[in-house]
Amino acid sequence: MPLLLFAISPCVPPPRPRLRHLSPPPPMAAVAPPTLSTPVTILPSVSVGLPPLPPPATDDFHWLDLFAFLNSPADSYQIPLEEQEREMEDELEREIELERERERARKARHRRLRQRQVKAETEAWARAAEEYRELEQEMLDRKLAPALPYVKSLFLGWFEPLRDAIARDQEVQRRKRVKHVYAKYLLLLPADKLAVIVMHKMMGLLMSSKDGGGSVRVLQAAHCIGEAVEREFKVQTFFQKTRKKCTSKNEGEKNQALEKEQAKCRKRVKTLVKRRKLSEAQKIVQQEIELEEWGTEAQVKLGTRLIELLLDSAFVQSPADQTPESSPDIRPAFKHVLRQPIVENGRLKKKHWVIECDHLVHEGFESTARHVEIPYLPMLIPPKKWKSYDTGGYLFLPSYIMRTHGVKDQKDAIKSVPRKQLRKVFEALDILGSTKWRVNRRVHDVVETIWSRGGGIAGLVDKGNIPLPERPESEDPDEIQKWKWSLKKAKKTNRELHAERCDTELKLSVARKMREEDGFYYPHNIDFRGRAYPMHPHLSHLGSDLCRGVLEYAEGRSLGKSGLRWLKIHLANKYGGGIEKLSHEGKLAFVENQLPDIFDSAANPTDGNCWWMNAEDPFQCLAASMDLFDALTSSSPYCAVSHLPIHQDGSCNGLQHYAALGRDYMGAAAVNLVPGEKPADIYSEIAARVLIVVREDSMKDPATNPTASLARVLVDQVDRKLVKQTVMTSVYGVTYIGARQQITKRLQEKGLITDDKLLYDVSCYATRVTLDALGQMFQSARGIMAWLGDCAKMIALDNQPVKWTSPVGLPVVQPYKKYKNYMIRTSLQCLALRREGDTIAIRRQKAAFPPNLVHSLDSSHMMMTAIACKEADLHFAGLI
Repeated sequence: MPLLLFAISPCVPPPRPRLRHLSPPPPMAAVAPPTLSTPVTILPSVSVGLPPLPPPATDDFHWLDLFAFLNSPADSYQIPLEEQEREMEDELEREIELERERERARKARHRRLRQRQVKAETEAWARAAEEYRELEQEMLDRKLAPALPYVKSLFLGWFEPLRDAIARDQEVQRRKRVKHVYAKYLLLLPADKLAVIVMHKMMGLLMSSKDGGGSVRVLQAAHCIGEAVEREFKVQTFFQKTRKKCTSKNEGEKNQALEKEQAKCRKRVKTLVKRRKLSEAQKIVQQEIELEEWGTEAQVKLGTRLIELLLDSAFVQSPADQTPESSPDIRPAFKHVLRQPIVENGRLKKKHWVIECDHLVHEGFESTARHVEIPYLPMLIPPKKWKSYDTGGYLFLPSYIMRTHGVKDQKDAIKSVPRKQLRKVFEALDILGSTKWRVNRRVHDVVETIWSRGGGIAGLVDKGNIPLPERPESEDPDEIQKWKWSLKKAKKTNRELHAERCDTELKLSVARKMREEDGFYYPHNIDFRGRAYPMHPHLSHLGSDLCRGVLEYAEGRSLGKSGLRWLKIHLANKYGGGIEKLSHEGKLAFVENQLPDIFDSAANPTDGNCWWMNAEDPFQCLAASMDLFDALTSSSPYCAVSHLPIHQDGSCNGLQHYAALGRDYMGAAAVNLVPGEKPADIYSEIAARVLIVVREDSMKDPATNPTASLARVLVDQVDRKLVKQTVMTSVYGVTYIGARQQITKRLQEKGLITDDKLLYDVSCYATRVTLDALGQMFQSARGIMAWLGDCAKMIALDNQPVKWTSPVGLPVVQPYKKYKNYMIRTSLQCLALRREGDTIAIRRQKAAFPPNLVHSLDSSHMMMTAIACKEADLHFAGLI
């Protein structure tokens, strides 16, 4: 066989891939090719001593092809260069066109979502008013009340009378020469929209009240309603201005048109004032009223007038269980009531006026959430990037980077610093807001199933009330007094249960609204210390176990080997019960041992063994179990895609900061700032110290030591959970009274002490022992807190607030000043408002400085972590 040698040049095709090892070719004999006339005879194979034939080729390659290839001229097996280039260009064009189509589809999808977001922010109240108008028309056309949920039927019954009452009042105020203070604000929105705002806001306030008693303070309700009206007016005005601006061709034209319009407006107002046409001038000025803040006084006066109209317009009727001869029992839905002074949680509540709803309205609260407009819902598109104090977050809803609560010093401080100094704050908030979430539908289905069955398990509140104790038959004064206390306690518990049910219903209402979305976002802002919070108040990753279990990342990632390991560790942490304090290997072993229960929980969460319900965080544990089940039952567990956030929890962050500030090695070891074989547990250590003291006291003689009897009651109830909250909040300035209330609540949950007097005494004793143990273990932290307090006192004595700049450049100003009370007269009653004074509150400045400083350090650490995770291409969500 001839040997072909050729030089490698640009015109020669690249070397072919290396051939697999083949056996030598068989010997070949020259055979004349057959013709059509020559018969072909197939002879049986005869062995003639030749080597065996090679096995048939498994691919299309043949030795004859190789010989032909090696002996053929070079140009006979080269692919023309022009054809290669043409194919490559075609392929590249196809890829570019596909990328363009994907980009066009992405932009179209974003455009549709943005339109929906704009409508959600700007048309919510208008949609609700239109819905009630349509229902009214349907009722008139059919001459029959439509079949509506109970609460919606109440709203429909109130809407027309309230709208008409507001319209009449608006007409009266237009005619008056001397108008009320609230008049110019009352005329800014149509009557139907104002009616919807008042109804929905009032019901929302009543159902979210913490006591669950169906009442809200007049001042709180008036301020909230006035603020909602101001917000809606500004949203509509800003929206209309934005639409007008978008019609201009370029920026120069926009500025010119705006300047001309403003100049024309000023000239028109001056002319009208000169001609004494003050009413017409006022109308023009009203159009520019959105440029200024209304202020609390104006909001309250407008809110009280709208509440007064609601009181006169809203009625309820008892069910039709009366005789035909009796007149219908129609009564006001809301009452204006004076509450007498009461003592609650050891504090005296002064007498105050409240708006109280009828019990027929109160009964419908638990189904109200799905029919009430909830502002500041999660966004369908990424929030606007933060650029200044009031630029960022929602598209049209008023958004402020800091929750100042009207404190002028804080607002001035953040507005005065250069934008460059706040770069890290803006960047961190943008990162938190750009994290895309979605509803975990499988967990949500489980929650809805349990809720429909009455709740009461897996951390969900029970839908039923506890029974009220019956009055004793005997007339013994002691027995009667005991019964009265028991009745009062049971009613208070039922009010708290009712408030919890309303809160759960609000959370589930948001989950239902967002369930079908591919993803949504939470705009974040900060408090004056820099701690970041979602602007949406109900369903967020900062909420309870229910909220965290129902939410997951919208963008999943393949687990990989490390991810699968961390998923198991996360599941063990969420199960709790002491498992979270094992080493990583111990947690992995726990999960491996529990795999049958985990698989059963994922496959049959509500009707199986329900192992997940025993976890400390049951719904988060269930979500992790479902993810692990999906991964381990897939063909490739490492390639399984997970959407689950994996929590990395700090060990009592406040004490970590104090240990670092004081270079306290022992304290650092207790809160995992130094390496260890397994996580240290500061709460268990404090509980162990408390238990030692309680045991020693229980051995003493009660005759000589009064704490001995209390220690004997407490000795079997000391555990990690009893002291955890007190230890956690000790570095954030918890007082003795606050710590006692925390421990009282834990003892009540155990249910072993039924006598209220004994419960109070035991709680006081346990609180003293716990705080003493903390002081002994963290002497360095106590010393730093005392020194910081002394510094704050010296600053405050000069009538200056304590100020500092956090590590991320945020200016922090403590807002504690002495307030001055003043009275305002409204259409409903006189109300006492507070105005910020000029004198610094020295004691508050001193007590608040240590915890506020730690909060600012903690928030700075979180923001820096968010930025680092973004640079590492990791999704990040900060939890409080």
